[in-house]
Amino acid sequence: MTHTPTNPGAPLGEEPHDDLRDAQAIANDVVARVLARAGTARTDGETVHMEHDGEQLDLEERVALRRVAGLSTELQDVTEVEYRQLRLERVVLVGVYAGGEAFAQDAEISLRELAALAETAGSLVLDGLLQRRQKPDPSTYLGSGKAAELGQLVLAVGADTVVVDGELAPSQRRALEDVIKVKVVDRTALILDIFAQHAKSREGKAQVELAQLEYLLPRLRGWGESMSRQAGGQVGGAGAGMGSRGPGETKIELDRRRIRNRMAKLRREITAMKPARETKRLSRKRNAIPAVTIAGYTNAGKSSLLNALTDAGVLVENALFATLDPTVRRTQTEDGRVYTLADTVGFVRHLPHQLVEAFRSTLEEVGDADLLLHVVDASHPDPESQIAAVREVLSEIPGIADVTEVIVLNKADVADPAVVGRIQRREKRTVVVSAHTGEGIAELRGVISDALPRPSVDVDVVVPYSRGDLVHRVHQSGEIDHEEHVSAGTVLRGRVDAQLAAELERVAVRA
Repeated sequence: MTHTPTNPGAPLGEEPHDDLRDAQAIANDVVARVLARAGTARTDGETVHMEHDGEQLDLEERVALRRVAGLSTELQDVTEVEYRQLRLERVVLVGVYAGGEAFAQDAEISLRELAALAETAGSLVLDGLLQRRQKPDPSTYLGSGKAAELGQLVLAVGADTVVVDGELAPSQRRALEDVIKVKVVDRTALILDIFAQHAKSREGKAQVELAQLEYLLPRLRGWGESMSRQAGGQVGGAGAGMGSRGPGETKIELDRRRIRNRMAKLRREITAMKPARETKRLSRKRNAIPAVTIAGYTNAGKSSLLNALTDAGVLVENALFATLDPTVRRTQTEDGRVYTLADTVGFVRHLPHQLVEAFRSTLEEVGDADLLLHVVDASHPDPESQIAAVREVLSEIPGIADVTEVIVLNKADVADPAVVGRIQRREKRTVVVSAHTGEGIAELRGVISDALPRPSVDVDVVVPYSRGDLVHRVHQSGEIDHEEHVSAGTVLRGRVDAQLAAELERVAVRA
């Protein structure tokens, strides 16, 4: 259903009425195009899996988590909203843009992504409203006129949730809910809800819960006498004073204290999990196993690429934030050198800072990689903005500046060749691939092989047969020119890293 407003909304200054009508027409066209693809996370139907994706055993469990159609979330008391679990169902999207065709295009891309996020969270997109104004209204985000119009639209389509394409201040959300009488969710809360649904590992769940609590803390809200536990003087005017006077905590203060205590506990748990990951990372370094990390915008095809390179069989779904828990697989180059390939959580525009902070310990692994495969959806309308959004988050990771980056332009089978060429001219290192068809995968393997560090210390040793473990490590991470078995042990000539060379020299059989 396409909505044609009768009220131009909040004033934009002394502009002609024709200009206002033009702005409204642009907004209507944008909303109509977004709604034509409503449920945009799977616009081309269900996900098509290839042989290298494996059995996809996790997919059935993921689908089972989707919301039940028709489950109402209508609020009897709007003040309950902060104390209820997010349960998106029938939603109306709301956006604001500053003005002009370029801003309208950006707003359309962002609103289209918001629809995909809402569908991934399990909701049905019913309608949308886009308003042109220089900046959001400090009170209701939209202004009183447009907020009232939104309330009429929500009532007309039977929506029970409004999703705003931006981050709302607590006061803005409360004021908007008071006008439209249904739950209001901003972009940040929506992303947090998706993360909460998809996190599976103990660390992932702890990170998401910490981010949710950080978001919730300033948005707690109290109402009525039931929220208060302090009663000075004569309570209720008569006879309830004794035993009820004096300082005490309001319920909202008690909730805040509990949340802070829980956040402190989660931070301790996440810190306690860090040594295990560091131990694995140090083990890989000690054994001189190079590390390659896959990063990129959400739904760019990172997990599909991991499967195409390693046959890992990890979950692949045409939805946003399908992967939250990092997956590490061991594979090897064509010449037999072993390396690890890690799939990481996807990024998105305006990624909530709470999530960046909570997942920082996981993202730090990107900074320790030898090679970064930055996967880009080449079929997206604005891939350059996705590249910029990813790099903005990556720039906060220590050591990332020293990691070699290769732009992997994925989905080449459905991408516009002109867009692919444009990005290739802008970026230093690019590879064009399709994880779906296998196009370019062989070339990507070659790029990985060339970019990985090679052993640089020459060795010519005889390794005793009792130290077969060292021979195995040379096969894994070194380059062997000659290998021969003699009575004293295994003769090895080739190149290894400095640490392994020192260990070989210590145990080598002397003539």
